[in-house]
Amino acid sequence: MVRTHAPSFTHSETGTHEERWRARNEWGQVPSLAVPGHSSADRLVVVAAHPDDETLAAGGLIAVAAQAGLDVVVVLLTDGGASHPDSPTTGPQELGGRRVEESRRALERLAPAGTLERLGLPDGSVAAHEDAVVTALVDIIAEQGNRTVLVAPWRDDGHADHDAAGRAAGTAAHRTDATLWEYPVWLWHWCDPLQAPWADFHAVLLPDDVQEAKSAAVALHRTQVAPLSDATGDEAVLHEGMLAHFRRPFEVFLRLGAGRDDSLERLHDAADDPWQVRTSWYEQRKRLVTLAALPHSRYARALEVGGSVGALASELSRRCDELVVVDESATAVSAARSSLAAADDASDTDAACAVSVLRGSLPEDWPGGRFDLVVVSEVGYFLSPNRLRRLAARVDESLSHDGAVVLCHWRHPVRGWPLEGARVHEIWREESELPVVATHLEDDFRLDVFSRTKAHTAAHTAATTAATS
Repeated sequence: MVRTHAPSFTHSETGTHEERWRARNEWGQVPSLAVPGHSSADRLVVVAAHPDDETLAAGGLIAVAAQAGLDVVVVLLTDGGASHPDSPTTGPQELGGRRVEESRRALERLAPAGTLERLGLPDGSVAAHEDAVVTALVDIIAEQGNRTVLVAPWRDDGHADHDAAGRAAGTAAHRTDATLWEYPVWLWHWCDPLQAPWADFHAVLLPDDVQEAKSAAVALHRTQVAPLSDATGDEAVLHEGMLAHFRRPFEVFLRLGAGRDDSLERLHDAADDPWQVRTSWYEQRKRLVTLAALPHSRYARALEVGGSVGALASELSRRCDELVVVDESATAVSAARSSLAAADDASDTDAACAVSVLRGSLPEDWPGGRFDLVVVSEVGYFLSPNRLRRLAARVDESLSHDGAVVLCHWRHPVRGWPLEGARVHEIWREESELPVVATHLEDDFRLDVFSRTKAHTAAHTAATTAATS
């Protein structure tokens, strides 16, 4: 089920009775989802838009994962201080503090060695801080993504904070290779069971002792399951009808895969030249160093991975018979095509280059054919570690015998992605079968040339000159 608009509901409504959910025959077709053991994962990172989301929807998973020896981290995006906007007795700051402490105590009950991380975003405004959430989650997961299960609210749960949390988790999973599980909370309240996304449901079965631990942990969220006071405005947020959905002997998760990361598209949409590659002397000089590092004076067929607005491609086209440029951003592709067309019109050289600028994600959308030059400049850290490794292997497979690969990356911190420039080059050296034949290193960037050729050596150059003269 994909919603075209958010459902209209309030927590005080009766909602869909649990009996209607439990009566559905579709439960018999919902596959069981095994909690990863230590052999396949090291960490469980559970994202909660508000304190209690994690206990209600994933408390059993947290307990089972802790019993299996996984490190458990719960990330609270907000303190939940807006749950009682009309309370005459408790303000948002005090309420938020109490709710965070309730989540801390619940986590101690479910996973005594677990860790609680608090972002402190404004309750009700997670969508306005999605990029900050992505960065925080990437920092927490780091390069351990292929050993991490990331659990977050379902991106279509119907509450704006939950939906934004799910989208951010999807982006973080895409960048880190983490396995993403999404949990519904409000779906059980507003959805007609006939319209539920049954085909996407997976169930984690909870042993009796885990059910008991979860029940005790839910009860610790006193500000939500009981009134703050007898005054109007202090009523319980979670009534018995809502709590019944979370007393099942199983928990439900959706395995939809990581979300698409559109950050670079938004960056190019917001600025004609987001990295000032046309005007910055740093960028201009870096291109000159890159061109000077190429082992051969000319190449039959070259590939640039991530061409942005086409500044480097314009220079490479003067050294190639054919150049293929691939970028994920449609806006960048359009800008690069215009830039290269203008450069071709202004060129007074006879050595024309056939240039193709394609939209695609590498290594998945591989253009095919063999290349004798591949340039990966300032783009490696925008790939997840696994995708970078696959790219290095794909480049090796597609490179001609005497071809060259040029890597060039910024050496300063890169926020929001798990890799920095130095690590990109380390991973490439680990994965590639080609030796490094040249390195340029300075404060701002590192450039490595990988090749089987000895074109950089003076002896080879002299021999080649003699043979062709």
